[in-house]
Amino acid sequence: MEKKLKIHPASDERCPVRASLTLLSGKWTLMILFQINENVMRYGELKRAVTGISEKMLIQELNMLVENKLVSKKVYPQIPPKVEYRLTELGLKTLPIVDQLAEFGLENLV
Repeated sequence: MEKKLKIHPASDERCPVRASLTLLSGKWTLMILFQINENVMRYGELKRAVTGISEKMLIQELNMLVENKLVSKKVYPQIPPKVEYRLTELGLKTLPIVDQLAEFGLENLV
């Protein structure tokens, strides 16, 4: 039996895969989403949970996630500053994707 290949349109700016990659393709993006998950996390907790990320990169990634409406940021007016991050409704929609990647990783660790 011959297997028929699906024909996909060109990957232009309207491509749904390209749109998803634009939101999720940062080196640390999926790791941060995976760590926050359904929790509320403070900056320091994220810094400890995402090993290997620099402070500069964590700040950049978090700002990008907030800008793309995947993560919400709540700043408490106190000293020292207290900042909490949680996934937005859109961010929560990424969890099945992150879970599938985690499952794939567990099955195929090298």
